[in-house]
Amino acid sequence: MTFHLAVALNDTGWHPAAPPGDVLEPDFWVSQIQEAERGLATLVTLEDGFARPGLDSVLIALRAGPVTSHVGLVPTVVATHTEPFHVSTQIATLDWVTAGRAGERIKVSADPAEAALFGRRDPSSESRETLFDEAVDHVEVQRRLWDSWEDDAEIRDAATNRFVDREKLHYIDFVGSHFAVRGPSITPRPPQGQPIVTALAHVDTAYRLAARCADLVFTTPDGVGRDGPTGDAATTLRGVRSAEAEVGRDQGAQVLGDLIVFLDDDATAASTRWTRLDGERTLRSDADVFAGTAEQLATKLEGWAAAGLDGARLRPAVADHDLPRITRDLAPELARRGLTRTAYEADTLRGLLGLAKPADRYAGVQ
Repeated sequence: MTFHLAVALNDTGWHPAAPPGDVLEPDFWVSQIQEAERGLATLVTLEDGFARPGLDSVLIALRAGPVTSHVGLVPTVVATHTEPFHVSTQIATLDWVTAGRAGERIKVSADPAEAALFGRRDPSSESRETLFDEAVDHVEVQRRLWDSWEDDAEIRDAATNRFVDREKLHYIDFVGSHFAVRGPSITPRPPQGQPIVTALAHVDTAYRLAARCADLVFTTPDGVGRDGPTGDAATTLRGVRSAEAEVGRDQGAQVLGDLIVFLDDDATAASTRWTRLDGERTLRSDADVFAGTAEQLATKLEGWAAAGLDGARLRPAVADHDLPRITRDLAPELARRGLTRTAYEADTLRGLLGLAKPADRYAGVQ
């Protein structure tokens, strides 16, 4: 089983004092994604949120799709202020543009500043459980819309002037506490059938969110979540599995651990760089921070693999320094130790994760 190496991209790096860069230039993002692909990363996630200035993560992924060939592209979707119908078409379009490499990271927002941009509600007064319930419904609507076209619904017969077989398009008729969506989608079923849904979870309610809707879960071993320390790799994995059992889920999601990384030729140089940047602006994070060499990090990730994690999502502290260290130093070391791939073995994100294309739930239903 491949230990998956994923990269989390966030502006010019995850340290708030990372040197500025051309974050409003699409090629800035494309070059980082291409670098991750050179390191044979399984996927790249793109941070986003309504209160932060910058480019839209879905559109960045759409720009990068045609100039990459294997790496999965996973933009962030804020369920709290978006409509699942619109998001489902965006992610389905990304899956078509990339020939099956799309995913999404679902998140919620209780930030009053983000709510003020929309002026419709104040989620800061709502419980986390309510926000997570809404996110679960959001994903469920998306999944049903992706299935609302059967795989062979398109006809494209110019002679008869028929584009689709209407018998193979389906109303989803979803009615829940947060959404009422009839469907069908306006976009044909994505190449993967169901693009990959991911979620970041620290403890408790977030684990239950992931258990109810995610194919892939990002955890924070040895980090500090909203409710306190998250525990080591084995503890976070048990938290995910316990939540899955609680909701009656049989087949568990794949679980990756998050880590902010400072990589250098020696541990002292990495720690010194971290200290220097903290002198400008202190790094505070939910995830643990690693400062050291690629070989030392590979040993730590071997421990994560032994504890049962399926991979690691690494957050480069400074993108133009630490991302190449991940791809050119760490990735070959992990491959040498037999943890990660030595070449891409599939053309879709589902294929890279070892997941089959799911059957269409509406196929054959009249």
